[in-house]
This record gives sequence, C-alpha cells and structure tokens, in this order.
Amino acid sequence: MDFKVDIKENYIYDLDQELLNVLLIDHSTGLNIIWATDDYEERGFGYGFHDKITSELVTGTNGEVIKPRISKSEEERVNRVRNKAEVFTPAWICNKQNNLIDCAWFERKTSPFNKETEHGWKINSRSVSFSKKLKKTWKDYVSAARLEVSCGEAPYLCSRYDTVTGDAIPFMERIGLLDRKLRIVCENTDNKNDFLHYATIALQSTYGFDWQGDNVLLARENLLFTVIDAYKYKFQEDLSINHLVFFANIISWNIWQMDGIKYVVPDSCHEEANQPDLFGYAEKTPCPGCKYNDIKLHNGAYSIIMDWDNNRKIRYVDMIKEGVR
Repeated sequence: MDFKVDIKENYIYDLDQELLNVLLIDHSTGLNIIWATDDYEERGFGYGFHDKITSELVTGTNGEVIKPRISKSEEERVNRVRNKAEVFTPAWICNKQNNLIDCAWFERKTSPFNKETEHGWKINSRSVSFSKKLKKTWKDYVSAARLEVSCGEAPYLCSRYDTVTGDAIPFMERIGLLDRKLRIVCENTDNKNDFLHYATIALQSTYGFDWQGDNVLLARENLLFTVIDAYKYKFQEDLSINHLVFFANIISWNIWQMDGIKYVVPDSCHEEANQPDLFGYAEKTPCPGCKYNDIKLHNGAYSIIMDWDNNRKIRYVDMIKEGVR
C-alpha cells in the first residue's frame, strides 16, 4: 500500500467493502455516523446535517467528497474556521505538547523521542529506554490511555502528514501519541504475532472524538493507516484484510462522534410531547438536560465507547466526574 496523504474512500472500498462500512459505524446509535454539518447539503439528497454517511455517498463518482483540510479550497477552510471554530494545529506544536505528556510520564525534563527545534524537531534515532528506576516498562507506555478531544483529523494522535502544510512525515519521524506507541512496539517486538498483539493494545488505549462526521471518518482512516505504515515499516509487507477489519473495528469504537459539551450524538436532543389535553393539544417540553444544563439528563443519544480492559460498553458521560462540564 503506497503512502497517500489523502486516503481515498474508493481506495478503501476497493480493498474491502466491509472495511469502509466498519469505519462508518456509529456504535452509539447502531447506525452510521452523520454529517453533522451543512457543508455538503448542496450535493442534494443524503448530504443533509442529520443524514447518515454511507459508502455510496463517498465512493464511486462521489469519491472526492471527503477531503482532508489541506485538500479543501481556501473558501472551505475559512468557512470551517468561521462557522465551526475548526482550527488545525501545526505538527511542530502538536509535538511540543505531546512531549510535555511524555516528559511527565517518563519523569524527565526532555522527551526521549525527539529534540525540539524552531518550528520542528530532530528525531532521537536510538531506541527509547525504560530504566528500572522508572518502575514502568514499555508495555505500560503502550497501554497508557490517551485522548484527543475535538480531534479533527487526529494530528495529536497520528502525524502521517502535517495537517497545515500537507507534508508527508516518514514513520520513524512522526510525533503523534499513537505514532509513539507504535514506535515502541516496533522497537520491542521481533515477530508478527507480538507486534499485532501490542499494536492492538496501543489502539485500544488511544481515543478521540469530534462533532463533524467527515472529521470522524478522516481521523479513523488516519489511525488505521498509521498501523498499516508501522507494520510495513517493521516487516516490509502489508497487513491482511482480516487484520485491517479487526483494527478498524477497534478504531470505530475509540474514535467516535460526539457533542463535547452534552456528551451525546450531535443535535440528537429533542423536544418531548406531553400527554394530549381534552382538545388533543400536546404541549412540548425541551430536553431536560438542555433546559437545566445537566449533562446526565439529556434525552439525546449518549455516546458509547468500549472499556477494552473489561470488555464492556460504557457511556462516555458516566466517566465525567461530578462538577466537570
């Protein structure tokens, strides 16, 4: 599989139709992710705000519908900033912030992965070491939970390309949180079975959410192809379709669509009709969560994620501590 900054849905569909369908699933509703934006409505039926994104809408002659930010027109980018407050962070800033996370985890002042330069970084080519004094192993690093909120195309999780410049980044020079986990996996495994096992753990501990359906799909694609790149870097061959579908299923749970304030599927809260009176009039009442600003009372579809350690589904809102909004 050759490197592609813009991963075409037609390409995924040609690899395996089920693979694309898995990447479009919304586990919170049991249906597909929705567009959750009016940006595509001019295309007609199926492209409205609440319409589900199906493979037919993004493949075939519609194969150019979803594009990463760098491939969008200047007008589209400006509209996203103005209407959605969508701002993409340069890779060098993502690196600085991810380094802060790793400095805390490794209990050291500098990142073991790279040295920061002005608007860039220089990779540490030596294998990352885990001293006995640290009392944490490479396996602990791979399984450490990481979350990118309002993830867009997930530049903090995986840096296949710089979302601002569009420049491709070689696998060992990447700075995303999943990139770092997979680098550690590559450095500490020698056979395919071990790689696949720990790559699974790396994915299961990497999370992100976004409001807009196109971003959710792009983020999912970027995570999947990051694993593809890592496996090819390590073993000089492509993952099987069965492995791709397996990994895509994990990603479809861990990168999900959500209103980050209400913790429900975007715009799923609704008015409720009361019992009709003698004249058949039924007064409508607003969503209780919206009315009282209570995150536990919304009548929308609460976002569901997977607790992989215990193999159980949980509502994301139930993980929010009391008093946190």
